[in-house]
Amino acid sequence: MSKGRGGEGGVGVVDGTDEVERPHRAAELGPELPAVQLAPRLAQFAAVARLEHMTRAAALLGMPQPTLSRAVARLEAELGVDLLARQGRTVRLTRAGRLLLASVERALAEVERGAEAARAEADPAAGRVVFGFLHTLGTDAVPALLRGFRAAHPQVRFQLAQDYVGAMLERLLAGELDLCLVSPVPDDPALVARPLDEQRLHLVVPADHRLAGRRRIRLAEVSREPFVGLERGYGLRAITDGFCAEAGFVPRIAFEGEDAETLRGLVAAGLGVALLPPALVPRPGVVELEVTAPRTRRAIGLAWAAGRPLTPPVAAFRDFVLARRGRLLQHD
Repeated sequence: MSKGRGGEGGVGVVDGTDEVERPHRAAELGPELPAVQLAPRLAQFAAVARLEHMTRAAALLGMPQPTLSRAVARLEAELGVDLLARQGRTVRLTRAGRLLLASVERALAEVERGAEAARAEADPAAGRVVFGFLHTLGTDAVPALLRGFRAAHPQVRFQLAQDYVGAMLERLLAGELDLCLVSPVPDDPALVARPLDEQRLHLVVPADHRLAGRRRIRLAEVSREPFVGLERGYGLRAITDGFCAEAGFVPRIAFEGEDAETLRGLVAAGLGVALLPPALVPRPGVVELEVTAPRTRRAIGLAWAAGRPLTPPVAAFRDFVLARRGRLLQHD
């Protein structure tokens, strides 16, 4: 599971020798540029070059032999060089033809690999789902979802990404993620979002805190306490600030972090209090109190980009997750 994106580079090995990889340069496109003009005829030229026979190449491609002959002749005219030495219907490559064929074969093989990768991505049985979710859902809710889905779709592949909600929604809109499990549920016309469940947030206090003996508390009772919270940009931080505003105060943030368990550690050290989802395993040094006012629950939902077609494996996983509405957080 990853946060953020990395790059590729370094040294490649070609035919047993080390060669520094050159950055890929995209071909220029336009009505008069070579890549656009030549591309439709390159596969036809490759067929003739492989078979060294115009009629057999035409049969292989399923096209009339005169049409193929004219296509290769136009390719030669556009390049301004003879590619074939003709002897009736039999042909031989010129030196220029051999040079072009080497590049054409590499290009066609790369196109085939790209087409195969695109087909594999959308394979209903073994395609790929790029799924983003909040850190706080990664310990139990997400593994339970994946286990349940893979029971019926064992070959579907997943790429998982954990990040804060703002970054994930940006990546969703950019097409880098297929689906996101987020909180709060976004209200954005560029996205489709469906609420799934609500998660109770507890006030976490140090075990020796003056309120540690209580079971329930009103949030206003800790208005003067230092808080520890997630950094700005995290959904839980915005939710915490909103609940404190409902209770009539602005929280005094003493420490900020990126992980709920780190915040629990800070609370255990006596550095503040925090609003957090329930711990799966009791944490020594802290006590979790139910908040009675306001109602400290956060909505969790599934989001995807509006108007963007979903591949069959992504659609199947989306439907599986939506079917668990109200049951996403079995522990809560």
